[in-house]
Amino acid sequence: MHNFFNIDGSPVENLSFSELVAAPLIINIGRQLGSGGREVGKELARRFGMDYYDKELLDIAARESGFCTEVFERSDEHKGFFQSLFESVVPVIGHTTGFYQNQLSDESLFRIQAKAIRKAAARLKGGVFIGRCADYVLRDYPNCLNVFISANEEDRVKRIMEACKVEEKEATRLMRNGDSNREAYYNFYASSRWGEAKTYDLCINSSVLGIEKTADFIEEFANKLMPKTEGGV
Repeated sequence: MHNFFNIDGSPVENLSFSELVAAPLIINIGRQLGSGGREVGKELARRFGMDYYDKELLDIAARESGFCTEVFERSDEHKGFFQSLFESVVPVIGHTTGFYQNQLSDESLFRIQAKAIRKAAARLKGGVFIGRCADYVLRDYPNCLNVFISANEEDRVKRIMEACKVEEKEATRLMRNGDSNREAYYNFYASSRWGEAKTYDLCINSSVLGIEKTADFIEEFANKLMPKTEGGV
């Protein structure tokens, strides 16, 4: 059974079939680092006239929690960040460490960020969510399309070199570390496996078609998959 979510994460009960069909489209995109997932996501959001959520989720989580955005940025899709952080600052803040560790554990930050994702989805405008286990957080939301975007290693390294202004060796290191962090983060919090075909509705290699045509393919897939309303998807 599918449910809409209230902002607090509780389901909205007893939706009619027509209300379910009218639920806005949500596209959740998992991606390898350097695969162009963000570019594809932005293009899909533009085409469908939907909101786009990537780093924006960190700002929402920061506002809702009262913590600074930097806290969420430094732990973004990175499991174990706070364990290493607090081990390094114990000599500085001493006995107060326990309090901050309880308030700012990895699990606490994930719950805050998950709430931000549900709050964005509850606005009922539809949207594209990039990473951050959004497909798992919104697993009971109607009309979700879960996509994983990969790319050939050569293309990924080139894209990272251009985006980060680094040499090939460093880009390769960033690529591998980025994937490792995303995989560990997703596999810890979600009930499925990052990057595995059975986790998603659609897996696509952006190197095959390029960014624009990859967006074309996903758009066509979404239009065929999702229930139609009078205004379209």
